Amino acid sequence: MPYADVGEGVRLFYTDDGAGERTPLLLVHGWGTDSHQWSWHIDALSARRRVLAVDLRGHGYSSVPESGNTPRAMAGDLDVLLGRLDIAQVVAVGHSMGAQVVSILAVEHPERVRGLVTLDPGYGLTPGPALDVPRMVAGLRGEHAHAVAEQIDEWCTNAATPAVIRRWHKRRLYGMPPHVLAEAFEALFTAPGAIGLRPASDDFLVRRRCPVLSIWADPERARWEAGLLKDPASKVVCWEGSSHRLHEERPAEFVHVLEGWLRRLERGRPGGGAGATAAGPATV
Repeated sequence: MPYADVGEGVRLFYTDDGAGERTPLLLVHGWGTDSHQWSWHIDALSARRRVLAVDLRGHGYSSVPESGNTPRAMAGDLDVLLGRLDIAQVVAVGHSMGAQVVSILAVEHPERVRGLVTLDPGYGLTPGPALDVPRMVAGLRGEHAHAVAEQIDEWCTNAATPAVIRRWHKRRLYGMPPHVLAEAFEALFTAPGAIGLRPASDDFLVRRRCPVLSIWADPERARWEAGLLKDPASKVVCWEGSSHRLHEERPAEFVHVLEGWLRRLERGRPGGGAGATAAGPATV
């Protein structure tokens, strides 16, 4: 399987499937997991276009730096990787923390990103007792880091989540280096430059100029993001009742929605308007 050196002693693992003239897809996983997260989707997506799936720094088979395991550094790695592969533009797809990473890529390297797909993104949260980031980070830096990570991960699932998905993510969390879990989690929400919490999310995300397809489980956050999108081909969808793992719980539906939006994007037709929010299972 391919590896690429992206500088600063960081080597990224990635897979490269499919081919064709259409804009390639770049699949970016979330916190505490790796590119195996896309195993439910790669076969279907790569039947029509080139698909790259990357392990972010500190995750999976990629290098584990002692520091610098932040969404911004991860976005920089992806820019270098695409350059190494001579890929001018991608549609970047990110789940959770990966949605932050691809949004940073789109803002700081806009020439690289034809469009964005963000899945229950790790941004737009409001501070409160349920999201006590300093306490969580302290736990991730403590003696029982993996148990704390598992507790944090509990909010990512609900009754709709199959047991195999719960087990899959638990196993990956326990294989993660604790310092990466702590550093990445803090960088998502409270470290300098973090964009995970409002109003920092608003201030950063309005700088995205490319079309965005965003799929949420939370109707309120779906409505919030719809107000930030600028390109008329953007679309927000809400699968109310799904969990944070919505694209793993509903893989065929996710592929269907994504491919429909991509067809409209490539034909230059709007995908429903920046303010369009579809409730429940969506067809686009």
